[in-house]
Amino acid sequence: MSLKIPFDNTYARLPEGFYARQAPVPVADPALIAFNDALARELGIDGADDARLAAIFAGNDVPDGAEPLAQLYAGHQFGQFNPQLGDGRAILLGEVTDRTGARRDIQLKGSGRTPFSRMGDGRAWLGPVLREYVVSEAMHALGVPTTRALASVRTGETVLREVPLPGAVLTRVAASHIRVGTFQIFSARRDTDALRALFDYTVARHYPQARDPSELLDAVIERQAKLVAQWMALGFIHGVMNTDNCTLSGETIDYGPCAFMDAYAPDTVFSSIDRFGRYGYASQADIIVWNMAQLATALVPLMPDESEAIETFTRQIHAMPDLIRAEWLTRFAAKLGITAPRAEDAGLIADLLDLMHAGSSDFTNTFRGLADGTARDEIADRDGFDKWHARWRTRIEDEADPEAVMRAANPAFIPRNHRIEAMIAAAVAGDDAPFHRLNAVLADPFSDQPDAADLRRPPTRDEVVTATFCGT
Repeated sequence: MSLKIPFDNTYARLPEGFYARQAPVPVADPALIAFNDALARELGIDGADDARLAAIFAGNDVPDGAEPLAQLYAGHQFGQFNPQLGDGRAILLGEVTDRTGARRDIQLKGSGRTPFSRMGDGRAWLGPVLREYVVSEAMHALGVPTTRALASVRTGETVLREVPLPGAVLTRVAASHIRVGTFQIFSARRDTDALRALFDYTVARHYPQARDPSELLDAVIERQAKLVAQWMALGFIHGVMNTDNCTLSGETIDYGPCAFMDAYAPDTVFSSIDRFGRYGYASQADIIVWNMAQLATALVPLMPDESEAIETFTRQIHAMPDLIRAEWLTRFAAKLGITAPRAEDAGLIADLLDLMHAGSSDFTNTFRGLADGTARDEIADRDGFDKWHARWRTRIEDEADPEAVMRAANPAFIPRNHRIEAMIAAAVAGDDAPFHRLNAVLADPFSDQPDAADLRRPPTRDEVVTATFCGT
Protein backbone atom coordinates (compact mmCIF):
# COMPACT_ATOMS: atom_id res chain seq x y z
CA MET A 1 0.00 0.00 0.00
CA SER A 2 1.35 3.43 -0.88
CA LEU A 3 1.66 6.14 1.75
CA LYS A 4 0.29 9.57 0.94
CA ILE A 5 1.58 12.58 2.86
CA PRO A 6 -0.05 15.85 1.73
CA PHE A 7 3.08 17.98 1.76
CA ASP A 8 2.75 21.74 1.31
CA ASN A 9 6.20 23.15 2.03
CA THR A 10 6.89 26.80 2.82
CA TYR A 11 10.17 26.84 4.75
CA ALA A 12 11.89 25.44 1.67
CA ARG A 13 10.78 28.61 -0.20
CA LEU A 14 12.88 30.80 2.10
CA PRO A 15 16.33 31.86 0.85
CA GLU A 16 18.90 29.09 0.52
CA GLY A 17 20.95 30.53 3.42
CA PHE A 18 18.28 29.33 5.87
CA TYR A 19 19.08 25.65 5.34
CA ALA A 20 21.06 23.07 3.45
CA ARG A 21 19.17 20.75 1.12
CA GLN A 22 20.02 17.28 2.33
CA ALA A 23 18.40 13.90 1.82
CA PRO A 24 18.31 11.47 4.75
CA VAL A 25 20.99 8.78 4.66
CA PRO A 26 19.48 5.30 4.14
CA VAL A 27 19.90 2.65 6.85
CA ALA A 28 20.66 -1.04 6.59
CA ASP A 29 17.52 -2.77 7.80
CA PRO A 30 14.63 -0.54 8.91
CA ALA A 31 12.02 -2.11 11.20
CA LEU A 32 9.00 -0.26 12.56
CA ILE A 33 8.69 -0.01 16.34
CA ALA A 34 5.65 2.27 16.52
CA PHE A 35 3.45 4.37 14.28
CA ASN A 36 1.10 6.95 15.80
CA ASP A 37 -2.08 6.23 13.85
CA ALA A 38 -4.14 8.88 15.68
CA LEU A 39 -1.60 11.60 14.92
CA ALA A 40 -1.32 10.40 11.31
CA ARG A 41 -5.06 10.85 10.90
CA GLU A 42 -4.78 14.39 12.30
CA LEU A 43 -2.13 15.12 9.68
CA GLY A 44 -4.16 13.66 6.82
CA ILE A 45 -1.63 10.88 6.26
CA ASP A 46 -3.04 7.71 4.73
CA GLY A 47 -1.63 4.50 6.18
CA ALA A 48 0.58 1.83 4.66
CA ASP A 49 1.98 -1.52 5.70
CA ASP A 50 4.75 -1.70 8.30
CA ALA A 51 7.52 -2.28 5.78
CA ARG A 52 6.59 0.82 3.79
CA LEU A 53 6.24 2.90 6.96
CA ALA A 54 9.63 1.70 8.18
CA ALA A 55 11.30 2.57 4.88
CA ILE A 56 9.85 6.10 4.81
CA PHE A 57 10.38 6.96 8.46
CA ALA A 58 13.91 5.58 8.50
CA GLY A 59 14.78 7.83 5.56
CA ASN A 60 15.27 5.06 3.01
CA ASP A 61 12.34 6.09 0.85
CA VAL A 62 11.69 9.82 0.50
CA PRO A 63 7.95 10.27 -0.13
CA ASP A 64 6.53 12.30 -3.00
CA GLY A 65 6.28 16.00 -2.23
CA ALA A 66 9.00 16.02 0.44
CA GLU A 67 11.81 18.57 0.13
CA PRO A 68 14.39 17.33 2.63
CA LEU A 69 16.56 19.96 4.30
CA ALA A 70 18.62 20.62 7.42
CA GLN A 71 17.83 23.93 9.12
CA LEU A 72 20.45 26.45 10.13
CA TYR A 73 20.49 28.17 13.52
CA ALA A 74 22.80 29.37 16.27
CA GLY A 75 22.25 29.35 20.02
CA HIS A 76 23.39 29.97 23.56
CA GLN A 77 24.35 26.62 25.05
CA PHE A 78 24.63 26.81 28.84
CA GLY A 79 25.05 30.55 28.47
CA GLN A 80 27.82 30.44 25.86
CA PHE A 81 27.00 31.64 22.34
CA ASN A 82 27.73 29.23 19.51
CA PRO A 83 27.51 31.21 16.26
CA GLN A 84 26.53 28.22 14.12
CA LEU A 85 24.70 25.07 15.09
CA GLY A 86 21.98 23.70 12.82
CA ASP A 87 20.40 20.29 12.34
CA GLY A 88 23.31 17.93 12.74
CA ARG A 89 21.24 14.75 12.82
CA ALA A 90 17.80 15.85 11.71
CA ILE A 91 16.12 16.33 8.35
CA LEU A 92 12.93 18.32 7.79
CA LEU A 93 11.00 16.31 5.22
CA GLY A 94 8.40 19.04 4.76
CA GLU A 95 5.13 20.43 6.07
CA VAL A 96 1.49 19.43 6.06
CA THR A 97 -1.68 21.27 7.01
CA ASP A 98 -3.57 19.22 9.58
CA ARG A 99 -7.30 18.67 9.97
CA THR A 100 -7.66 21.86 12.02
CA GLY A 101 -5.89 23.99 9.42
CA ALA A 102 -2.64 24.25 11.40
CA ARG A 103 0.66 23.87 9.58
CA ARG A 104 2.95 21.15 10.99
CA ASP A 105 6.56 20.13 10.30
CA ILE A 106 7.52 16.49 9.79
CA GLN A 107 11.14 15.87 10.73
CA LEU A 108 13.37 12.80 10.96
CA LYS A 109 15.79 12.66 13.90
CA GLY A 110 18.82 10.40 13.63
CA SER A 111 18.68 10.42 9.85
CA GLY A 112 22.40 10.81 9.13
CA ARG A 113 25.08 13.44 8.70
CA THR A 114 24.33 16.93 7.41
CA PRO A 115 26.57 19.92 6.65
CA PHE A 116 25.91 20.99 10.27
CA SER A 117 26.94 17.72 11.94
CA ARG A 118 30.42 18.95 12.87
CA MET A 119 32.10 15.89 14.46
CA GLY A 120 28.88 13.93 14.95
CA ASP A 121 27.71 10.87 13.04
CA GLY A 122 24.20 12.22 12.50
CA ARG A 123 22.63 9.15 14.06
CA ALA A 124 20.63 8.41 17.19
CA TRP A 125 20.56 5.32 19.34
CA LEU A 126 17.42 3.54 20.43
CA GLY A 127 17.19 4.88 24.00
CA PRO A 128 16.75 8.60 23.27
CA VAL A 129 14.36 7.83 20.40
CA LEU A 130 12.05 5.84 22.65
CA ARG A 131 12.40 8.36 25.49
CA GLU A 132 11.33 11.23 23.26
CA TYR A 133 8.47 9.20 21.83
CA VAL A 134 7.11 8.34 25.28
CA VAL A 135 7.69 11.69 26.98
CA SER A 136 6.51 13.93 24.15
CA GLU A 137 3.30 11.94 23.74
CA ALA A 138 2.80 11.95 27.51
CA MET A 139 3.24 15.72 27.58
CA HIS A 140 0.60 16.04 24.86
CA ALA A 141 -1.82 13.93 26.92
CA LEU A 142 -1.04 16.13 29.94
CA GLY A 143 -2.15 19.18 27.94
CA VAL A 144 1.31 20.72 27.49
CA PRO A 145 2.20 22.33 24.14
CA THR A 146 4.79 19.99 22.68
CA THR A 147 6.28 18.42 19.63
CA ARG A 148 4.74 15.02 18.87
CA ALA A 149 6.04 11.60 17.90
CA LEU A 150 4.73 10.10 14.66
CA ALA A 151 6.98 7.06 14.30
CA SER A 152 10.00 5.23 15.65
CA VAL A 153 12.08 2.84 13.59
CA ARG A 154 15.04 0.56 14.28
CA THR A 155 17.79 1.00 11.70
CA GLY A 156 19.45 -2.41 11.87
CA GLU A 157 22.73 -0.56 12.43
CA THR A 158 24.95 0.03 15.42
CA VAL A 159 25.94 3.47 16.62
CA LEU A 160 29.01 3.95 18.74
CA ARG A 161 28.78 6.09 21.86
CA GLU A 162 30.69 4.93 24.94
CA VAL A 163 29.65 1.45 23.81
CA PRO A 164 28.00 0.03 20.67
CA LEU A 165 24.23 0.62 20.76
CA PRO A 166 21.29 -0.15 18.45
CA GLY A 167 20.41 2.69 16.10
CA ALA A 168 16.96 4.21 15.59
CA VAL A 169 15.16 7.13 13.93
CA LEU A 170 12.35 9.22 15.40
CA THR A 171 9.80 11.12 13.32
CA ARG A 172 8.95 14.36 15.11
CA VAL A 173 5.99 16.60 14.34
CA ALA A 174 6.11 20.27 15.36
CA ALA A 175 4.17 23.48 14.82
CA SER A 176 7.52 24.58 13.40
CA HIS A 177 11.21 24.27 14.20
CA ILE A 178 11.82 28.02 14.32
CA ARG A 179 13.92 28.71 17.40
CA VAL A 180 15.31 31.70 19.24
CA GLY A 181 18.60 30.51 17.77
CA THR A 182 17.20 30.83 14.25
CA PHE A 183 16.83 34.57 14.83
CA GLN A 184 20.17 34.76 16.61
CA ILE A 185 22.23 33.48 13.71
CA PHE A 186 21.06 36.14 11.26
CA SER A 187 21.24 38.89 13.85
CA ALA A 188 24.80 37.89 14.78
CA ARG A 189 25.73 37.90 11.09
CA ARG A 190 24.11 41.34 10.69
CA ASP A 191 22.06 39.88 7.84
CA THR A 192 19.07 42.17 8.19
CA ASP A 193 17.45 40.95 4.97
CA ALA A 194 17.42 37.36 6.22
CA LEU A 195 16.28 38.50 9.66
CA ARG A 196 13.40 40.42 8.10
CA ALA A 197 12.44 37.42 5.97
CA LEU A 198 12.46 35.20 9.06
CA PHE A 199 10.37 37.71 11.01
CA ASP A 200 7.79 37.92 8.22
CA TYR A 201 7.65 34.15 7.89
CA THR A 202 7.29 33.59 11.67
CA VAL A 203 4.54 36.19 11.96
CA ALA A 204 2.62 34.72 9.03
CA ARG A 205 2.95 31.19 10.38
CA HIS A 206 2.40 31.71 14.12
CA TYR A 207 1.38 35.26 15.06
CA PRO A 208 -0.53 36.98 12.25
CA GLN A 209 -1.75 39.60 14.73
CA ALA A 210 1.82 40.84 15.39
CA ARG A 211 2.50 44.02 13.46
CA ASP A 212 6.10 44.61 14.53
CA PRO A 213 8.95 42.92 16.46
CA SER A 214 7.71 44.28 19.78
CA GLU A 215 4.33 42.63 19.32
CA LEU A 216 5.99 39.39 18.24
CA LEU A 217 8.15 39.46 21.37
CA ASP A 218 5.11 40.01 23.57
CA ALA A 219 3.28 37.09 21.97
CA VAL A 220 6.23 34.71 22.37
CA ILE A 221 6.79 35.84 25.96
CA GLU A 222 3.16 35.07 26.79
CA ARG A 223 3.36 31.55 25.37
CA GLN A 224 6.69 30.78 27.00
CA ALA A 225 5.50 32.05 30.40
CA LYS A 226 2.50 29.72 30.23
CA LEU A 227 4.64 26.83 29.04
CA VAL A 228 7.19 27.01 31.84
CA ALA A 229 4.43 27.36 34.45
CA GLN A 230 2.90 24.15 33.06
CA TRP A 231 6.24 22.37 33.28
CA MET A 232 6.69 23.38 36.89
CA ALA A 233 3.15 22.40 37.86
CA LEU A 234 3.91 18.88 36.62
CA GLY A 235 7.37 18.63 38.18
CA PHE A 236 8.93 18.55 34.72
CA ILE A 237 12.55 19.56 34.19
CA HIS A 238 13.55 20.27 30.61
CA GLY A 239 17.25 19.89 31.31
CA VAL A 240 18.68 21.73 28.30
CA MET A 241 16.94 25.09 27.89
CA ASN A 242 19.47 26.44 25.41
CA THR A 243 18.17 29.11 23.05
CA ASP A 244 18.34 26.62 20.18
CA ASN A 245 15.85 24.49 22.15
CA CYS A 246 13.40 27.34 22.67
CA THR A 247 10.73 27.56 19.98
CA LEU A 248 8.92 30.64 18.74
CA SER A 249 5.73 28.58 18.61
CA GLY A 250 5.78 28.00 22.37
CA GLU A 251 6.05 24.21 22.13
CA THR A 252 8.27 22.03 24.29
CA ILE A 253 11.07 20.71 22.10
CA ASP A 254 14.06 18.42 22.64
CA TYR A 255 13.55 15.64 25.18
CA GLY A 256 17.21 14.76 25.73
CA PRO A 257 18.14 15.08 29.42
CA CYS A 258 14.58 15.83 30.54
CA ALA A 259 12.97 14.25 33.61
CA PHE A 260 10.01 14.45 35.95
CA MET A 261 10.78 14.87 39.64
CA ASP A 262 9.88 12.07 42.00
CA ALA A 263 10.73 13.51 45.45
CA TYR A 264 10.07 17.25 45.52
CA ALA A 265 13.24 19.31 45.77
CA PRO A 266 13.36 22.71 44.04
CA ASP A 267 17.08 22.45 43.29
CA THR A 268 16.71 19.14 41.44
CA VAL A 269 18.97 18.77 38.40
CA PHE A 270 19.07 15.65 36.23
CA SER A 271 21.09 16.57 33.16
CA SER A 272 24.54 14.98 33.31
CA ILE A 273 26.08 17.98 31.55
CA ASP A 274 24.42 20.63 33.75
CA ARG A 275 27.24 20.85 36.28
CA PHE A 276 26.13 24.13 37.88
CA GLY A 277 22.36 23.64 37.94
CA ARG A 278 21.63 26.25 35.30
CA TYR A 279 18.61 24.29 34.06
CA GLY A 280 17.38 22.83 37.36
CA TYR A 281 13.71 22.72 38.28
CA ALA A 282 13.48 26.02 40.16
CA SER A 283 15.76 27.84 37.69
CA GLN A 284 13.51 27.35 34.69
CA ALA A 285 11.44 30.50 35.29
CA ASP A 286 14.59 32.63 35.35
CA ILE A 287 16.13 30.92 32.33
CA ILE A 288 13.11 31.46 30.12
CA VAL A 289 13.32 35.19 30.88
CA TRP A 290 17.00 35.08 29.93
CA ASN A 291 16.15 33.27 26.69
CA MET A 292 13.52 35.88 25.82
CA ALA A 293 16.12 38.58 26.42
CA GLN A 294 18.28 36.89 23.79
CA LEU A 295 15.35 36.89 21.37
CA ALA A 296 14.80 40.57 22.07
CA THR A 297 18.47 41.28 21.37
CA ALA A 298 18.22 39.44 18.06
CA LEU A 299 15.17 41.51 17.06
CA VAL A 300 16.78 44.91 17.70
CA PRO A 301 18.14 45.29 14.13
CA LEU A 302 14.58 45.16 12.79
CA MET A 303 13.52 48.23 14.76
CA PRO A 304 13.84 51.72 13.23
CA ASP A 305 15.41 53.25 16.34
CA GLU A 306 17.91 51.10 18.26
CA SER A 307 17.79 53.09 21.50
CA GLU A 308 14.01 53.11 21.54
CA ALA A 309 13.96 49.39 20.73
CA ILE A 310 16.27 48.56 23.63
CA GLU A 311 14.12 50.60 26.00
CA THR A 312 10.89 48.95 24.80
CA PHE A 313 12.29 45.42 24.80
CA THR A 314 13.84 45.88 28.25
CA ARG A 315 10.48 46.92 29.63
CA GLN A 316 8.85 43.83 28.09
CA ILE A 317 11.50 41.48 29.48
CA HIS A 318 11.31 43.02 32.95
CA ALA A 319 7.56 42.44 33.00
CA MET A 320 7.92 38.73 32.27
CA PRO A 321 8.68 37.43 35.81
CA ASP A 322 5.35 38.80 37.06
CA LEU A 323 3.61 37.08 34.16
CA ILE A 324 5.27 33.77 35.04
CA ARG A 325 4.34 34.17 38.71
CA ALA A 326 0.72 34.75 37.75
CA GLU A 327 0.70 31.67 35.52
CA TRP A 328 2.43 29.65 38.26
CA LEU A 329 -0.18 30.71 40.80
CA THR A 330 -3.04 29.77 38.47
CA ARG A 331 -1.56 26.33 37.79
CA PHE A 332 -0.69 25.50 41.39
CA ALA A 333 -3.95 26.87 42.74
CA ALA A 334 -5.80 24.48 40.44
CA LYS A 335 -3.73 21.67 41.93
CA LEU A 336 -5.35 22.60 45.26
CA GLY A 337 -8.83 22.77 43.72
CA ILE A 338 -8.92 26.58 43.53
CA THR A 339 -10.30 28.07 40.32
CA ALA A 340 -9.89 31.79 41.08
CA PRO A 341 -6.65 32.24 43.02
CA ARG A 342 -5.97 35.15 45.35
CA ALA A 343 -2.57 36.61 46.13
CA GLU A 344 -2.52 34.98 49.56
CA ASP A 345 -2.94 31.54 48.00
CA ALA A 346 0.74 31.67 47.07
CA GLY A 347 1.54 31.25 50.77
CA LEU A 348 -0.77 28.26 51.10
CA ILE A 349 0.91 26.60 48.12
CA ALA A 350 4.39 27.44 49.38
CA ASP A 351 3.66 25.97 52.82
CA LEU A 352 2.60 22.66 51.28
CA LEU A 353 5.70 22.62 49.08
CA ASP A 354 7.85 23.25 52.17
CA LEU A 355 6.29 20.26 53.91
CA MET A 356 6.90 18.17 50.80
CA HIS A 357 10.50 19.32 50.51
CA ALA A 358 11.27 18.65 54.17
CA GLY A 359 10.05 15.07 53.89
CA SER A 360 11.11 14.31 50.30
CA SER A 361 7.47 13.72 49.38
CA ASP A 362 6.64 12.43 45.94
CA PHE A 363 5.54 15.44 43.89
CA THR A 364 2.95 13.74 41.69
CA ASN A 365 1.45 11.40 44.30
CA THR A 366 1.15 14.11 46.96
CA PHE A 367 -0.88 16.44 44.77
CA ARG A 368 -2.98 13.61 43.37
CA GLY A 369 -3.51 12.49 46.95
CA LEU A 370 -5.29 15.73 47.80
CA ALA A 371 -8.21 14.51 45.70
CA ASP A 372 -7.81 10.85 46.68
CA GLY A 373 -7.52 11.53 50.42
CA THR A 374 -4.04 9.99 50.59
CA ALA A 375 -1.84 13.09 50.63
CA ARG A 376 -1.20 12.83 54.38
CA ASP A 377 0.53 9.49 53.79
CA GLU A 378 3.06 11.25 51.58
CA ILE A 379 4.10 13.83 54.20
CA ALA A 380 6.66 13.06 56.91
CA ASP A 381 5.46 15.84 59.25
CA ARG A 382 1.91 14.63 59.88
CA ASP A 383 1.12 17.29 62.50
CA GLY A 384 2.33 20.00 60.15
CA PHE A 385 0.22 18.58 57.37
CA ASP A 386 -2.88 18.41 59.57
CA LYS A 387 -2.57 22.10 60.37
CA TRP A 388 -2.05 22.94 56.71
CA HIS A 389 -4.95 20.69 55.72
CA ALA A 390 -7.34 22.55 58.03
CA ARG A 391 -6.37 25.88 56.43
CA TRP A 392 -6.76 24.40 52.96
CA ARG A 393 -10.19 22.92 53.65
CA THR A 394 -11.36 26.31 54.89
CA ARG A 395 -10.00 27.96 51.74
CA ILE A 396 -11.84 25.66 49.33
CA GLU A 397 -15.21 25.70 51.12
CA ASP A 398 -16.65 28.06 48.52
CA GLU A 399 -15.30 26.16 45.52
CA ALA A 400 -18.05 24.48 43.49
CA ASP A 401 -16.22 21.19 42.77
CA PRO A 402 -12.64 21.28 44.04
CA GLU A 403 -12.15 17.53 43.60
CA ALA A 404 -12.92 17.74 39.88
CA VAL A 405 -10.55 20.70 39.53
CA MET A 406 -7.79 18.78 41.32
CA ARG A 407 -8.28 15.64 39.29
CA ALA A 408 -8.02 17.67 36.09
CA ALA A 409 -4.82 19.39 37.28
CA ASN A 410 -3.03 16.51 39.02
CA PRO A 411 -2.17 13.46 36.92
CA ALA A 412 -2.10 9.98 38.37
CA PHE A 413 0.61 8.99 35.90
CA ILE A 414 3.77 10.66 34.62
CA PRO A 415 6.69 9.15 32.66
CA ARG A 416 8.74 8.23 35.72
CA ASN A 417 12.47 8.10 35.11
CA HIS A 418 13.02 4.58 36.43
CA ARG A 419 10.22 3.24 34.26
CA ILE A 420 11.67 4.90 31.18
CA GLU A 421 15.11 3.43 31.90
CA ALA A 422 13.61 -0.03 32.40
CA MET A 423 11.64 0.36 29.17
CA ILE A 424 14.80 1.30 27.26
CA ALA A 425 16.75 -1.63 28.71
CA ALA A 426 13.97 -4.01 27.67
CA ALA A 427 13.85 -2.57 24.15
CA VAL A 428 17.62 -2.89 23.75
CA ALA A 429 17.18 -6.55 24.70
CA GLY A 430 14.47 -6.89 22.03
CA ASP A 431 11.33 -6.53 24.16
CA ASP A 432 9.12 -3.59 23.13
CA ALA A 433 6.20 -4.52 25.39
CA PRO A 434 7.13 -2.07 28.20
CA PHE A 435 7.41 0.73 25.62
CA HIS A 436 3.93 0.04 24.26
CA ARG A 437 2.47 -0.33 27.75
CA LEU A 438 3.90 3.01 28.89
CA ASN A 439 2.48 4.74 25.84
CA ALA A 440 -0.96 3.24 26.42
CA VAL A 441 -1.13 4.18 30.11
CA LEU A 442 0.34 7.67 29.67
CA ALA A 443 -2.19 8.45 26.94
CA ASP A 444 -4.78 8.75 29.74
CA PRO A 445 -2.76 10.23 32.63
CA PHE A 446 -5.63 11.69 34.67
CA SER A 447 -7.54 8.40 35.05
CA ASP A 448 -6.83 6.03 37.95
CA GLN A 449 -6.24 2.89 35.81
CA PRO A 450 -6.00 0.35 38.68
CA ASP A 451 -4.35 -2.24 36.42
CA ALA A 452 -1.40 0.14 35.99
CA ALA A 453 -0.96 1.02 39.69
CA ASP A 454 2.66 -0.18 39.55
CA LEU A 455 3.50 2.69 37.19
CA ARG A 456 2.47 5.21 39.88
CA ARG A 457 5.03 3.87 42.34
CA PRO A 458 8.06 6.06 43.03
CA PRO A 459 11.45 4.42 42.57
CA THR A 460 13.01 2.31 45.27
CA ARG A 461 16.46 3.34 46.49
CA ASP A 462 18.04 1.05 43.89
CA GLU A 463 15.85 2.39 41.07
CA VAL A 464 16.50 6.12 41.53
CA VAL A 465 17.76 7.80 38.38
CA THR A 466 20.24 10.51 39.31
CA ALA A 467 21.32 11.66 35.86
CA THR A 468 19.86 11.87 32.38
CA PHE A 469 21.75 12.29 29.14
CA CYS A 470 21.46 14.04 25.81
CA GLY A 471 20.52 11.91 22.84
CA THR A 472 23.53 12.76 20.71
